[in-house]
Amino acid sequence: MNKLIDVAKNIRNTRLDRNYTQDYLAAKLKISQNAYSKIELGRTKVTVEKLLVIADVLNTDACELINVKAV
Repeated sequence: MNKLIDVAKNIRNTRLDRNYTQDYLAAKLKISQNAYSKIELGRTKVTVEKLLVIADVLNTDACELINVKAV
């Protein structure tokens, strides 16, 4: 499995758990909804800095977002 895709899924699932829209996250990150969507799809590599901001907006620890459990 591609770890970038797994991290993207963790971001998406956490966002959905918080009942936040992609538009909300995009606004908080000061990017377009389309750019944010690419993060969740794993098409855009996320910098550590951006990951920390995403984690902050989602009120979670960045480690939770990058934690990829073996299936």
